[in-house]
Amino acid sequence: MQLSLQQLIPQPLREQVIGRASGVWQQELVLNSGEYVFVKAPSGTGKTTLIHMLCGIREDYDGAIKWDKVLMKGAKASEIASLRTADVSVIFQDMRLFPDLTAWENLEIKRGLTNTVSEQCVTEWMGALGMADKRHSMARTLSYGEQQRIVIIRALLQPFKWLLMDEPFSHLDQANINKAAKLIGDVVRQNNAGMILADLDDNSFFPYTQTILL
Repeated sequence: MQLSLQQLIPQPLREQVIGRASGVWQQELVLNSGEYVFVKAPSGTGKTTLIHMLCGIREDYDGAIKWDKVLMKGAKASEIASLRTADVSVIFQDMRLFPDLTAWENLEIKRGLTNTVSEQCVTEWMGALGMADKRHSMARTLSYGEQQRIVIIRALLQPFKWLLMDEPFSHLDQANINKAAKLIGDVVRQNNAGMILADLDDNSFFPYTQTILL
């Protein structure tokens, strides 16, 4: 699945974007299936804005985003829903968990919608990320690091051709980063998928095929 970005300018950041060097904003960029792309995004350059634009949450931009033949701005709601269900999954920086549901219930909502991962597999993933004993804990009682691990698992509970990640390990220590990166890498390979990871600093979480400055 090919992603094409054509002369993007996020309208709220127009003044910051115009006239500065960027490998994304105001560029013609094509990313092909299976690529592992690191977007290095210094603070204030629109990292989260870009991720939200790519998954169709925001349309306040000039230019065009195309996933294969789907032009995101102005796409039908059914097209966006299909894209998010079958083609593009997201690890959000701001978690977006239901605070008054348990960790398991948050995962079950996603698993029930997609029906592609077994309960046993989810249980194993929770164990691999050190979350087995948090299964029945309310999301609002979890630490940021624990919430982030649940968000990572949730994003893997659907088929996808691209995984978008916005600072996916910002609340994790090195040991938990290693565990989470391994799980993500394993599932991305199983899906023969590509990934786009946006973060502030250089990293070696994955074997990136290219690095782009936002």
